[in-house]
Formats: sequence, structure tokens, C-alpha cells
Amino acid sequence: MSQLDLARLQFAMTSIYHFLFVPVTIGLAFLIALLQTVWYRTGRPDYLRLTRFFGTLLVINVAVGVVTGLVQEFQFGMDWSGYSRTVGDVFGAPLAMEGLAAFFLESTFLGLWIFGWDKLPKRVHLATVWAVAVGSALSAAFIMAANSWMQHPVGYTIDPSTGRPQLSDVWALFTNPVFLRGYLHALLASLVTGAMVMLAVSAWQLRKGADPGLFRPSARLALVALTPALLFAMLVGSELGVTEGKYQPMKIAAAEAQWDTCQPCAFSVFQIGGGKNDEDPTKFIAIPHLLSLLATNSWNGQVLGLNTVQSQYEQEYGPGDYVPNVFIQYWSMRVMAYLATLALLVGLWGLWLLRRGRLGSSRLFLRVAQWAVLLPFLMNTAGWLLTESGRQPWIVQGMQLTRNAVSPSVDTTDVVISILVFFLLYAALAAVAGVLLARYARKEAAVAPNEDQPVPAVTY
Repeated sequence: MSQLDLARLQFAMTSIYHFLFVPVTIGLAFLIALLQTVWYRTGRPDYLRLTRFFGTLLVINVAVGVVTGLVQEFQFGMDWSGYSRTVGDVFGAPLAMEGLAAFFLESTFLGLWIFGWDKLPKRVHLATVWAVAVGSALSAAFIMAANSWMQHPVGYTIDPSTGRPQLSDVWALFTNPVFLRGYLHALLASLVTGAMVMLAVSAWQLRKGADPGLFRPSARLALVALTPALLFAMLVGSELGVTEGKYQPMKIAAAEAQWDTCQPCAFSVFQIGGGKNDEDPTKFIAIPHLLSLLATNSWNGQVLGLNTVQSQYEQEYGPGDYVPNVFIQYWSMRVMAYLATLALLVGLWGLWLLRRGRLGSSRLFLRVAQWAVLLPFLMNTAGWLLTESGRQPWIVQGMQLTRNAVSPSVDTTDVVISILVFFLLYAALAAVAGVLLARYARKEAAVAPNEDQPVPAVTY
């Protein structure tokens, strides 16, 4: 493997690993804030116990997520100095905002929330957990603004003396059409992830015989958040696909392995072949007009094929291979969509049981809900691959090729060594995080200090 291949492998490894924790933080922080709000308004001790219980899981997740995020940041200077040197004047601005504003907001108020129990007034303490939720969402906003600029560069001018882009309109970063839809999609995906984690932990507690009056409310909250969040995530994701079809037609064509321009276009549920050197795949269950609808919001919309876009790019940017890995694109999109549908069915099943008052007694659903926690992590990873692999061979769409972004002073041996070091570090973090999360998720929810009332029974 070349230095470029190894650098891309390393960044994929660290980014995917880091992104396992980010959506949990965003989604779980919001749900915990809701639990504490209910306790503040009603005084019911079961909601206080749930807030503390799931708050412990949140703190563990944040701690590991911070470490993995720092490792990822180091790579910009280590493996991608060509990228940092070229677009740092633009890319660095949202990253600085994230570190100086959002991360400090999130970490400061998380500390106040952890150590402020029985020390801060209840209203002030409640405000701290909402500040944590807002801070984590703001942090994602700045990161998504930076990433969306790589997908569709806006708000910059080229410095004539250096030939490098400079940020000229910071507001354009946050009104970028790719950002607006991509950020909302990320928030909804995070809420889905947090809800699935809360549902899985609640289901495990109910299966092992924990107090149903305690964990039914958390399961109910998770289900009520999960189902609409999934529906809206699928809708926004569809609109994001339309936006990307306008600015990154190669990505959308690759997601369907569509080599020739079509109008109208069918969506293949499953196919064999379709990658490079195989432009005539065997498609199974092709749904007429669906690809046109998904890619253009039009029943008979035209979708440019890979060969057409390749010819356009060669005329605009010069000779080269501008087709991404079609296999990754095709199956990443389907893994994300199919698993989202499966997660939605789990959510609807849970809501049906909730309505019938059988949520805590359905052993089959509780077992399925435990394993369903894997779905959002697989969906998020597939969505990341779809977004980032689909931009290749560009690191910044239409501006800089990935091969021109690597560090010239780093050789393959350096990258191999760092990959091994990061792998060992991440393996250790996975072991520690896995043990801690499993241990505290399985513990009985402790009675909070100053609780002088028994937890009331709750029936649904």
C-alpha cells in the first residue's frame, strides 16, 4: 500500500472509531436533560434516579470520545500537512470555533453538572445539563460546517499571492446547503443513537427483573424519541441526497452504480456487480422511478451516470480517474437505508406494545431491543463511508485531490507505525469503555441522596 492508501486507512480508522461516541453524546445528553426536566417539574424520585443512572453512562462516553477526538486532530498535521497548508485558512476557522466555544461550553457545564448535585440550586443545575446538550450540538455544528465546506466549498476567495483559498464570508459556511441538511441529518441520527442506547439499557434492566416502575419511563421516552427521529432522519437524508446530486453528481451515481445517464431511473434493491470494469450489473427488484424521486425529487428526473460525470470532470479538471469506489458507495447507502427501516420497525413494535401495556412483559421485544442497539452504529458508519468515500478522489470537491494533501515528509513506515500505535490505543480504550459501560449499564440504579420517598409504581 502507498503512503496515500495508508494515510486514508488511518484517517478512516480513527474517524469511524471517534464517530461511535459522538452521536451517543449528543443524543443521550438531550434525553438526560429531558429526564431531569421531568424530575424538576414533578419531583418524582424515579426520574432523578434515571437521570443519575444514564448520566453515568454519558460521562464515560464523553471521556472516551474526547481522547479519540484528540487523536483524530493530530492527523491533520501528521498525515495531511498538504491539506492543512492549502486550505487551513478556511478549514481552521470552524475548528477553532468548535474548540474555543462549543467544546469549552460542553466540558465546563458537564463538570458543573457532575459536581453540582446538592450544591447548585435545582434550576441552575438543570440549566447546566441543558448547556451540555446545547454545547454538544454546537460542537457538531462547527465540525459539520468544516466538513460541508469540503463537500461544497463556499465563502472563500483565492489569495493571488499564494494561490490558496481564504475565508471571506464566515456566514456562508453556515448557510451552505450541504451543511443545513447534513447537520440536521446528523442531529437526528444522534437522537436515534441516544434513544437506541437508552432503550437497550432499559430493556436489559427490565429483562433481568429490575423495578419496572423505574425503567419503563426511560424505555417509553426512548421509543417516543426514536420513531419520529428516524422518520425525520430518513426524510432529511433524502433531501440531502438531492442536494448532493446537484453539487456532487458522481457520489449519487456511484451510490446506485449507475454508469449511464438515465431518465427516469429505477432503484435496485439488490444487485451483483456494477463496480469498475463491470458496467452491466445484474439488478434484482428494480423499483421504477424511485431513484429519480430520491435523487431529484421528480418522478421522471434525470440522474447523470458515472461515465457522463467522468467526461465532464475530465473536461473541467483534466485527465484522471474521478470515479470513487462504487462497491462502497452502493452498499453503504443500502446498509444505511435498510437498517434504518429495520430500526423503525423495532420502534413501531415498541410503541404498539407500550400502547397495549405490554412493554415490560414482552420478553421477545426486550431481547430484540437489546441487540437493536447495534443498528444506529452500523447506520452511522455506513453514512460516514457514503459521504467521505463518495467524494474521492477529491479531499475538497473540485479544489484539491486527496493525493496532493498528504504530508511529503512522512513515509510509509511512519504511517504504519502510527497505525499500529493508534490501533493498540483504541483497543485499550475499547476494552476500558466496554467494561465500564457494561458494568454501569447493568448496575441497579442507585437511590439518590435525600430521597426519602419510595419509587412509585408506574403502569402503562
